[in-house]
Amino acid sequence: MTAESPELPLAAAFPDADRAQWQRLVEGVLRKSGVAEATGPAAEDALATDLQDGIRVRPLYTAEDGTAALGHPGFPPFVRAGRPEGTTVAGWDVRQRHVHTDPQRANESVLADLENGVTSVWLTVGDGGVPVAGLEQALRGVYLDLAAVVLDAGADFAAAAEELLRLYTASGAPLREAAGCLGADPLGLLARTGDDAKLRLQLESAARMAARCAAEAPGVRALAVDALPYHEAGGSAAEELGTSLATGVAYLRQLTGSGLGIDDACRQLEFRYAATADQFLTIAKLRAARRLWARVAEVCGASPAASAQRQHAVTSTVMMTRRDPWVNMLRTTVAGLSAGVGGADAVTVLPFDAALGLPDAFARRIARNTQSVLLEESHLSKVIDPAGGSWYVESLTDELARAAWAWFQEIEGAGGQAAALRSGMIAGRLADTWERRTEDLAHRREPVTGVSEFPHLAEPPVHREPAPAPIGGGLPRVRRDDAFERLRTRSDAQLAASGARPKVFLAALGPVATHTARVAFAANLFQAGGIETVAEPAPVDAESVAEAFARSGARIACLCASDTVYGEQAAAVAAALKSAGALRVHLAGKPGERRDEFAAAGVDSFVFTGCDAVEVLSSALDVMEVA
Repeated sequence: MTAESPELPLAAAFPDADRAQWQRLVEGVLRKSGVAEATGPAAEDALATDLQDGIRVRPLYTAEDGTAALGHPGFPPFVRAGRPEGTTVAGWDVRQRHVHTDPQRANESVLADLENGVTSVWLTVGDGGVPVAGLEQALRGVYLDLAAVVLDAGADFAAAAEELLRLYTASGAPLREAAGCLGADPLGLLARTGDDAKLRLQLESAARMAARCAAEAPGVRALAVDALPYHEAGGSAAEELGTSLATGVAYLRQLTGSGLGIDDACRQLEFRYAATADQFLTIAKLRAARRLWARVAEVCGASPAASAQRQHAVTSTVMMTRRDPWVNMLRTTVAGLSAGVGGADAVTVLPFDAALGLPDAFARRIARNTQSVLLEESHLSKVIDPAGGSWYVESLTDELARAAWAWFQEIEGAGGQAAALRSGMIAGRLADTWERRTEDLAHRREPVTGVSEFPHLAEPPVHREPAPAPIGGGLPRVRRDDAFERLRTRSDAQLAASGARPKVFLAALGPVATHTARVAFAANLFQAGGIETVAEPAPVDAESVAEAFARSGARIACLCASDTVYGEQAAAVAAALKSAGALRVHLAGKPGERRDEFAAAGVDSFVFTGCDAVEVLSSALDVMEVA
């Protein structure tokens, strides 16, 4: 140590780095990538990423990007945590979902989960779940004073709630010690079904349930503010937040209008959000949700003690894939971690096979053990707001909160959540968002591992018993793999009909070093559509390609080489392939100045990073199916 720098002698020996210096280093890297014109701030902008909701993620955040004071955990605006201790005392609530229609089977899975790490039960009741009359059997053996029960009963919420409250009383445990959520969500039901014929009666029934819970069972919340219908219809993070705020405000109006005090009304709501594999966006979304709701509660006159938002995070169904479903384990692990770091009070990790039907015992075990590892081995809950203080997370939280508040104000300006649902305003906004995202998916700007990137055609399909059909009629339910799933289904149909998948011959030209990268690119692209690739022999030339193509059994071909080799051989090889009967000839790479020359020789289309993969693959299947 020295007298000048007693604490950091090593750091003191180096000059301070500034943003301009970092930008100059970036400029050097960009020049090597062919982006010579990007200098200064433009170099930084070249590395930025645009997210939905007008949010732009920059490559570097510093103390200059810090936001206003965030307060302390457990105090308004609750960005850092809803409780002073966060989840450090007992961890978050590990909540597993159950969708069996048979009460006995539901009971078996409920008990298995509770015996192996799950701390609360999320049970579908009524249409698409166990009958209300079977609720007692489904919960047989469950200690209702220890395990919270959360209902998802759709239009049957009143009857299911009455039955659950009866079971609480019959169990002998004091009703005031019961915990859970009765799951009344009339506006969420409207979003799911599009049917508002009984909305007023349902809101009144939910208000009566809330008053009873406030008086007799303060640990039980009557209403769920479920934002999943909007996420599952393709909504962005800000749209999910904005609709949840509008729904929560509508419920507060109903509850206080029915005579419940504002504090008691706030305590009757539990909010449900999706957790995705975009870990930072999920963390920021949950933090922003608490901040936004704290502002709503403050304006409504609620006390700070009643203003903290109770959150239930559920791993996204939109991100789950039906092909190569094993990758879903990785997605749900990241999503579960994000939910915990974001401060969710309860977390549901959906089994990796949930998109295929009823999850089996192995999938349920993996789902609950994912949370056990996060809690018990990674000690993720032992730190309050572990992402707090990150300049990036704080900035993202702030931007997301502002975008969500603007959307909330639009809904309120349109007459509130019910009016915005009835008019189609919300449906139209979500559809526009999903359309833009669909473009990104089709162009593989948003890759889906195992589906649009690195597909495995030889992967044996995973079959599950069909799950009950979810209620519908309102907002659609989308998945990221939808377009590619349709392509793969067409390939499966050809395999079933002919015994072989459609094939593409990859005509590799020139030395291995000049064609390997584009062979790998083309194989990845075509296999994403269920089109098998044949690349042997390699390389080929104009004299040998016709025989190789005939042996491959393919009907279409794709040239793969460097731009230099294309200039020397592509035209002749394309012509030879067309003469050999190729229905379509693709070229891996951008067309550049020789487009017309290559097209005249027989090249029908060019495939490259950023091209519309869905259109390329769909048209290729069209040609082969017609043939």
